[in-house]
Amino acid sequence: AIGVVLEDETGEVVATVSERIGEATNNVAEYRALAAGLELALARGLKELDIVSDSELVVKQLEGEYKVKNEGLQPLHREVKRLLDELDHWRLRHVPRAENARADALVNEALDEADGGT
Repeated sequence: AIGVVLEDETGEVVATVSERIGEATNNVAEYRALAAGLELALARGLKELDIVSDSELVVKQLEGEYKVKNEGLQPLHREVKRLLDELDHWRLRHVPRAENARADALVNEALDEADGGT
């Protein structure tokens, strides 16, 4: 499942995504969440983003510090790079999972809904 929180510059939540994506690795889910967040922002006409992710791997791959060796992640990486290219300015930073609690809660909501709320 993925969870995305889109906030304005004051920290007010303006949109969210909470969606089950089927069986996937955590890294695939992190890329899919980032792509969903970028699509959401672009659909709202946003061109400048401060992007926060609790996936150190995704952040370091997008910054070019790590290579994308996994063939399953390569198309997702290309898609995210394409979406980032549509922005005028962006900044990507890694935060510990505890600092990304809103998005994590949305992931859990998606999983709970899929399990019938149990």
